[in-house]
Amino acid sequence: MKNKISIAPMVDRTDRNFRNFVRMINKDVLLYTEMITAQAILNGDLDYILGFDEVEHPIVLQIAATNPKEAYQAVKIAERYAYDEINLNVGCPSDRVSGNMMGAYLMAFPEEVANIVKAMKDATNKPISIKHRIGIDGKNILPDIFERTLLDKYEDMMNFIHITEKSGVNKYIIHARIAILAGLDPKQNRSIPPLRYDEIYRAKKENPNLHIEINGGVKTVEEIDEHLKHVDSVMLGREIYDNPMILTEFGKYYGSEEKINITRKEIIEKMIHYVENMEKQNLRPHLFLMHTHGLFHNVRGSKAWKRAINEANANSETLRKLLKEMYNFR
Repeated sequence: MKNKISIAPMVDRTDRNFRNFVRMINKDVLLYTEMITAQAILNGDLDYILGFDEVEHPIVLQIAATNPKEAYQAVKIAERYAYDEINLNVGCPSDRVSGNMMGAYLMAFPEEVANIVKAMKDATNKPISIKHRIGIDGKNILPDIFERTLLDKYEDMMNFIHITEKSGVNKYIIHARIAILAGLDPKQNRSIPPLRYDEIYRAKKENPNLHIEINGGVKTVEEIDEHLKHVDSVMLGREIYDNPMILTEFGKYYGSEEKINITRKEIIEKMIHYVENMEKQNLRPHLFLMHTHGLFHNVRGSKAWKRAINEANANSETLRKLLKEMYNFR
């Protein structure tokens, strides 16, 4: 599946409500679920965990798995839902995830990742991709059998890619930082390790047959354009969550106009319709509205917007009132 821009999987952020909010602004960008563990799929409420709306296509299911058996079972179950692609998380640096031998921890075990991917491919005909870091620092985490726990060289990353590629993976989404598995929390792991974009550019140059997507620290269209000179696609995360109107600038990546012609007023009108449907189902509007804080990012009306939608009883009527009271809806 070819798509130049994707929105990164983010825990507690890229849920069904946020993804619907994105689709009110941009119909093309590739969406991801939050990271969902295989065990959650095996033991949880499937419609709650895996359900999504038709409008969310194209959409990727990201799973985290410890072994081939649970990966196969989880993907087989997910086949009941019409995801466009399945992604294996080999990049999450959380100690809770690494402690269960998932996420970035698995970069130290490329043969096992290859086995997990093979199992996933046995369960589905959907494309399988891998999201990972450029390397890991596994000090105090990796078993004693490892002579080196700092696997941060370009050659380490390429060894991981070449071994897993043999399992049938063609697409790699690479976060341009190493993951430090002990001593840093996930937020720190998104900022303290330095960005090393050049190594991802090199990976694409030396492996033109692979689809290489770059991730980490991307904030502007100008940065996207620069990255696309070197790689196939770009993944953004928190910038889109904090500043969703940047989605209007992505039309040029999908063969249409430079800027998607939609106003904040039109987006709020769509939001009213969505929240009304939630209310009919006795769902809390807050579960949707909490994802829309950034709609007025860096423009007049931001404080008033956040204050109103943060009210515990904010609902469709709140949005109608805001439409009447606020005038800067460009």
